[in-house]
Amino acid sequence: MVKKLLKIHPTDNVAVALVNISVGETIDFDNDTIHILSDVKAKHKIALNKLNAGDRITMYGVLVGTASGIIEKGDVLTTENVKHQSEKVYGRTQTFSWTAPDVEKWKDRTFLGYHREDGQVGTENVWLFFPLVFCENRNIETLKEIFEKELLKQHVNPHQMLLRSLVSGGHEDTAVAENSTNVFNNIDVKFITHPGGCGGIRQDSESLGRLLAGYVNNPNVAGATVLSLGCQNLQISIFKDALNAINPNLNKPVLIYEQQKMGTVDEMLSAIIKDSFEAIKKANNIERKPAPLSKLKVGLECGGSDGFSGISANPTLGAVSDMLAALNGTAVLAEFPELCGVEQELVNRCVDDTIGEKFLKLMKAYEKSVVDAGSGFDMNPSPGNIKDGLITDAMKSAGAAKKGGTSPVQDVLDYGEYITKPGLNLLCTPGNDVESTTALVGSGVNLVLFTTGLGTPTGNPIAPIIKVSSNTELAKRMPDIIDVETGAVIRGEKTIEEMAEELLEFIIQVASGTVKTKAKLLNQNDFIPWRRGVSL
Repeated sequence: MVKKLLKIHPTDNVAVALVNISVGETIDFDNDTIHILSDVKAKHKIALNKLNAGDRITMYGVLVGTASGIIEKGDVLTTENVKHQSEKVYGRTQTFSWTAPDVEKWKDRTFLGYHREDGQVGTENVWLFFPLVFCENRNIETLKEIFEKELLKQHVNPHQMLLRSLVSGGHEDTAVAENSTNVFNNIDVKFITHPGGCGGIRQDSESLGRLLAGYVNNPNVAGATVLSLGCQNLQISIFKDALNAINPNLNKPVLIYEQQKMGTVDEMLSAIIKDSFEAIKKANNIERKPAPLSKLKVGLECGGSDGFSGISANPTLGAVSDMLAALNGTAVLAEFPELCGVEQELVNRCVDDTIGEKFLKLMKAYEKSVVDAGSGFDMNPSPGNIKDGLITDAMKSAGAAKKGGTSPVQDVLDYGEYITKPGLNLLCTPGNDVESTTALVGSGVNLVLFTTGLGTPTGNPIAPIIKVSSNTELAKRMPDIIDVETGAVIRGEKTIEEMAEELLEFIIQVASGTVKTKAKLLNQNDFIPWRRGVSL
């Protein structure tokens, strides 16, 4: 018999529809009989008892909204009858204890990574080109074209050949498109451009400098070529200071060029190409070697979430996060707007009051900046979220927070701060998928787990992005972007723990370079810095 409803927490007064349910159906559920009063799409929620205007709505055991009018037992929750509401938080309310999962079978497992002199281990080996200011984007794009043509020996892709065929009236052969062949087998060359570094407030340029310094220090990066114009807000000295603050003993090649001191563009590009090519050749000699799983630093991200994300994909990441914490590895939970409503649990999980106070200070400052701009965290759910059952920010947050598992919060990082402690970290970022992923990598994660229920095609220039779908339908519809799917959890065929073990095995393969993520196969290299204005 197909299970139609799920009550996530014993104290919840709503249930999730696991399948489409028609008006008039009667369901025996949780020692009660539910008469369905409206058509309910899978992923949406129904009331398990009558709710009057102002009554609290609880899900995942926390407040996720209040009724804005009468909601009868068996009726569906919508944006018309529910409004966002979350608990107020003032500080630690209880002592926290944690029972770590049994990781005996994993403690001697290793992955094949790139060992850096500072003790970090990369899952990739990347030479990175980037500008300190948008004025150098054109030169970066020129270098990208030159290096990709010569180092990657790229041939015309099938889509370009299709267009060529259409232009020529169908006379070109579109069936032949050779694969790229790298000149170097052990290093990737990647390029970043951005719209920052000057013209905005100085704080944004300084923040960008810290982010870019984090990318250079990331264990996945072997070295970097950096372009500066010369007169911009983000001066070379600011970037170097940021790099020194993260790692005063950095021993990676960082080649920096300032156009206004180098004469013509041709002269500058010639010097950059010669120097960078020699450095890339040396970096290609670095080889993968075994490393313990404690060297994994995993970012936890979600995008295009749906009503199943919080009960399949996100808890799977949470279980992996707990396993890594037990192995002395690192997991980083970001997207502060999507922690609205679960602050109390996270504060209680902080290992000391100072860390908890920092978390609340960052949350309150972020929310105030949003309110001052005439918006609010309640505006966070996207039209796609709402359409697929996430109708309040607190409801979305309660499910999103499941990515962080149950382990103690060892540290709280502001945007641009670098990871220094193993275990679970919280990182202040927007809920915007790419801005948040960009920040996670800048804080030092060497791999990102990215859950999605609707389908989000994004990647990162230097870190593998593993896409985890909340449902099987998405994985079948968009197989080119999904790496792992957790629909078996919804169907009751696998437990969260079983799914987490499968995901950790996949992580080891990706971290070892034996499996390429779909984002890498699609050459998705998204990079969007956060300007500390309002970005949800």
